[in-house]
Amino acid sequence: MNIELNRINDEIRESASEFVLATNEAYMYHLERIVDNIEKNKNEKPVILLSGPSGSGKTTTAFMIQKILNERGCTTHTLSMDNYFCPLTEEEKELAALGKADLESPDRVDKVLLNEQIEAIEKCLPVEIPKYNFAESCRDKSEMTLTRKEGEIVIFEGIHALNPNVVTVPDSRLCKIYVSVRTRVTCDDIILHPSKVRLMRRMIRDKFFRKRSLRETMNMFASVENGENKYIMPYKHRSDYDIDTFMPYEINIYKDLLINQVRELGDIPELADVNKVLEAAESLDRSLVPADSLIREFIGDGQFKY
Repeated sequence: MNIELNRINDEIRESASEFVLATNEAYMYHLERIVDNIEKNKNEKPVILLSGPSGSGKTTTAFMIQKILNERGCTTHTLSMDNYFCPLTEEEKELAALGKADLESPDRVDKVLLNEQIEAIEKCLPVEIPKYNFAESCRDKSEMTLTRKEGEIVIFEGIHALNPNVVTVPDSRLCKIYVSVRTRVTCDDIILHPSKVRLMRRMIRDKFFRKRSLRETMNMFASVENGENKYIMPYKHRSDYDIDTFMPYEINIYKDLLINQVRELGDIPELADVNKVLEAAESLDRSLVPADSLIREFIGDGQFKY
């Protein structure tokens, strides 16, 4: 799907608050229809796998689905598959520090533990959920024991959730969801690829919450894209539901947060299209973005805790 930036700008000039509200309502309506089916099949498929590339909004989408289900009286738990990473050896830590370790690889996942726990959760047996310490690249002592009750749902979200070599539980017992930006933004002769929208999201998140400069984010861009093409995209066809997480007003929010620093990175050719689109976008004040909006995952001050 393509959308013209001029059309977005016109909507914002006419009534920015109404446009933002309508966009968020449309996204929630789409999720509600998916939840209808999840709820219908919850006894046969109590475990949901939710996957998507970096910057896709998968964590917030998982929390939104959980919120809808909880409000319908179906208790739901969301677990991050990041906590199932294998601890790095000292040698792997040294390679990672040099940028020579493949940190996107599915081999980083403790597949035995993950699948054992998915099967135990299905059977309503107690499991000690692991907690991964990213600062130390090791696993901390478990602080959470989960015992699913009959009728409850558990969502596992992570980049490798749809990889059949990672999750080996039969598909017939699982609900699978793939989320990503699918919409392309057109601006004059430019067609902005969805990966560049996700890049803008990562730039803002890295800048505000991970203390990384835009240049540092760009230094990782090729590696992240390569990992997605190798390890995530080949399995998106396995999903039962596809969700386009693009919010038509988001680039307009990002303009004031990114434009000055993107201008300073004129030596990076991959940012030429991003710069042109941001320059042409009508500015939109982020105070208009509701706390439950998906893009609060990236700009902060959202209602969900990450």
